[in-house]
Amino acid sequence: MTQNQRPSHIAVIDVGKTNAKLALVDATTLTEIAVITRPNTVLTDGPYPHFDLQGHWQFFLENLRGFHQSHGIDAISVTTHGAAVVLLDQNGDLATPMLDYEHEGPDSLSETYDALRPPFAQTGAPRLPGGLNVGAQLHWLFDRDPTLHARTAQILTYPQYWGTRLTGQSACDVTSLGCHTDLWNPWSGAPSALVDTLDIADKLAPALTSAETLGTITAEIAADTGLPADTPVAVGIHDSNASLMPHLNGTKQPFSVVSTGTWVICMAMGGDTPDLDASRDLLVNVNALGNPVPSARFMGGREYELIRDGSTAQPSEADRAAVHGNGIMLMPAVVPHCGPYPDHTARWTQEPQTDGERIYALSLYLALMSQTCLDLIGAKGITVIEGPFARNTDFLDMLTVLRDDEVHIAASATGTSIGAALLLTDPKPSATTPVAAPKTAETLRAYAKAWSQELAG
Repeated sequence: MTQNQRPSHIAVIDVGKTNAKLALVDATTLTEIAVITRPNTVLTDGPYPHFDLQGHWQFFLENLRGFHQSHGIDAISVTTHGAAVVLLDQNGDLATPMLDYEHEGPDSLSETYDALRPPFAQTGAPRLPGGLNVGAQLHWLFDRDPTLHARTAQILTYPQYWGTRLTGQSACDVTSLGCHTDLWNPWSGAPSALVDTLDIADKLAPALTSAETLGTITAEIAADTGLPADTPVAVGIHDSNASLMPHLNGTKQPFSVVSTGTWVICMAMGGDTPDLDASRDLLVNVNALGNPVPSARFMGGREYELIRDGSTAQPSEADRAAVHGNGIMLMPAVVPHCGPYPDHTARWTQEPQTDGERIYALSLYLALMSQTCLDLIGAKGITVIEGPFARNTDFLDMLTVLRDDEVHIAASATGTSIGAALLLTDPKPSATTPVAAPKTAETLRAYAKAWSQELAG
């Protein structure tokens, strides 16, 4: 592909907290024409819980080869979950396994780390448990292995780890550095003071914007996959910002995006700018253009799976009537220590009697939590829902009632892969579909009011 050509088929490496996938995106229609996934299983056979990077790598190579044989691949982009870095030694090998950010190990050094980290006003990063602050990960890893700091030649944010394996070129990207790492100042667009405090300024790979080209694939990758040697690889992007990407150039501000997956991430563009309360899991993300984005989040997808508990029940009208009639409400927080109510303990006001009642009340809870997040970040204008919750009509009905402006569904059910593909092609206005106001609006408003009163005590 020549420098001035635009790709037709873009392979996207897309690693979420729950699954790793390879998607092939048609750059003209912005649709996924092939998708294959594998679980992002946390391994426990090492010094601490870590990810199966080598297993993912073989999966990606095999399916890059297969996608190219069946469809052709012109370019590669990468998107991954945040709160993740990979440490490489001077040979380009792992200096230590990639830590699972949910591991509680870093909490053992909370007191000393808290004395080191910059204030919220500088980084827009709240203090989070486990390894959700990358700075806390590094502090703990260097402490538990006194030789690691010297052995670490490079620190890469996670999307660029895959880009480095593909191209041999190293970088970090601003969206991943801006994902509550404590390592980045979103207001100045530069590393925070913690980089010097941890003595990693010479180890942290250069920060690039997401749409830059990291490089072309190596000769070895070309031989292994059959891809042309000049196949470009984008720098890559944090997955929540990939969900925002389709709207940056086509949606009139103000607007907000609710990216749903393991995490529900609410991002406000052009809304009010309230004082953000770091204790409520509010933060400042950085978008693909390098600009700060007020954001809020909770582990909505994880909460859905915990409460659903494997049930595939679909709520009936009788289930919905019972939830409203009996005041069946799920109160936060199903996953504690994060989200807008981190110190609350989940409870039912009344126990559901059927799986349908439980799942319906759960959907209303997720919408109420999303509305709380949107209010806390001053979101205005239309609200675009990305990801699996865009297919949950009960969630959509409640959120539509709660928002002052329209709620829209993104055209793509998986915004992350499409957003990552847009890094390599001409951005187009994102197609969205407005959600119609539900006939049960008054009933839903009454439920929301009662939920808020119950929450207030």
